[in-house]
Amino acid sequence: MTSIKFKTVDEYFSALPEKTKGILEELRQIIKKAAPQAQECISYNMPAFKQNGILVYYAAFQNHVSLFSTGSAILAFQEELSTYKTSKGTVQLPIEKGIPIDLVKRIVEFRVNENLGKARKKDKKE
Repeated sequence: MTSIKFKTVDEYFSALPEKTKGILEELRQIIKKAAPQAQECISYNMPAFKQNGILVYYAAFQNHVSLFSTGSAILAFQEELSTYKTSKGTVQLPIEKGIPIDLVKRIVEFRVNENLGKARKKDKKE
C-alpha cells in the first residue's frame, strides 16, 4: 500500500483487504462520533481527522490497526494503554482483540480539547 499515493480516505479503504477494512471502518466511525465537527483527510498518505489541526491519524497493517494520537494522549492514557503496544505517539490495536471503543472515544475527545486549547491560546496572542 505504501507505493500508492492516496487522494481520499475512501481510496485508502478501497485498497484494504476485507478483514482489515471492517475493523478500520469501525475505528473510523468511533472517531467520527467522538469528533463530529472534524474533517476527514489524507495526510502522510494515511487517513486522518482534523479540527484545529490534526486530531489523529489511523492506518491498517497486517495484524493490527494503529491510532496515531500524539505523545500527550499516549501519556494521558498510559495506564489504560498498558496492555497495548505503544510508542511515543501511537497505539497498536491488534485486529483479533477488536477496538476498545470507549478508550478510543476518550482519546479522540482528549485530542479535540487539546487542539481547541491550543487554538484559543493562538487566538489570544493575535
